[in-house]
Amino acid sequence: MSRFLIAGLGNIGLEYAHTRHNIGFDVADAFVTKHNGAFKNDRLADVSFLQIKGRDITVIKPTTYMNLSGRAIRYWMDNKKVPLNQVLVIVDEIALPQSKLRLRPSGSDAGHNGLKSIQDTLGTVDYPKLRFGIGNNYPKGMQIEYVLGKWYKEELPLVQLKIEKSVEVIESFIFTGIERTMTEVNKIEFIV
Repeated sequence: MSRFLIAGLGNIGLEYAHTRHNIGFDVADAFVTKHNGAFKNDRLADVSFLQIKGRDITVIKPTTYMNLSGRAIRYWMDNKKVPLNQVLVIVDEIALPQSKLRLRPSGSDAGHNGLKSIQDTLGTVDYPKLRFGIGNNYPKGMQIEYVLGKWYKEELPLVQLKIEKSVEVIESFIFTGIERTMTEVNKIEFIV
């Protein structure tokens, strides 16, 4: 049976819920909900185990905090024997406009501490990432407050649309592969 690990990155704690930095958690929640799953607290992560059309899918939201995400990903990769190319990490991306999603089979951490932790733990940048554009609409020196802040009310329709599309991207990644999924999603400009 084909095995996949879907990892939505974020920080645990109510103060971080539904912030830009936690969009990975929100996408993971939406995917698991759509497939009638549920999360339970387990080793280093909240975990949901799904079986969809002959695929064994483990979805995690690391409880290690963002900067130690690599520990949870390494543990569940090994535990479930998931090959690196069948791991998909979902993460916020400040360098992408809010109108974009970007799927890549590899790539640097681009200054993202969660991705840096994964890169350091796995010893490679060659694992698939779905970057969720959060834009950079903040005053100079306010990046941390922006990233850890809640979405503005007027942004929510676009965020919701992109969460739904991200769920479809995960499904496409699992069932049709990364190459075809990339050609479809990377060119879309999301507008509401």
